[in-house]
Amino acid sequence: HVFKAELPGLKKNEVKVEVEEGRVLCIRGEKSVEKEVSGGTWHRVERSSGAFVRRFRLPEDAKLDKLTACLERGVLTVTVPKKEHKHHPKRTIQIHV
Repeated sequence: HVFKAELPGLKKNEVKVEVEEGRVLCIRGEKSVEKEVSGGTWHRVERSSGAFVRRFRLPEDAKLDKLTACLERGVLTVTVPKKEHKHHPKRTIQIHV
């Protein structure tokens, strides 16, 4: 299972990935930006901030102990491997009379 989230401008320390309530993947983040511009006789400061939370219920076959997360070029990729399912070989059963 792979989850991707576009998080432009966010740094690693501004994003948190957790597993809550046993099987709920929680991705949360908060961004605070301050932009300052000065001219000859004027000075302007703009501030913006925002927070987000996204939750996903993980399936039963998810290996929660092997979960990984990577933030690269504004894209967060969370990978949750699946447990291997044992495939039982096909058997032919003879019918007796």
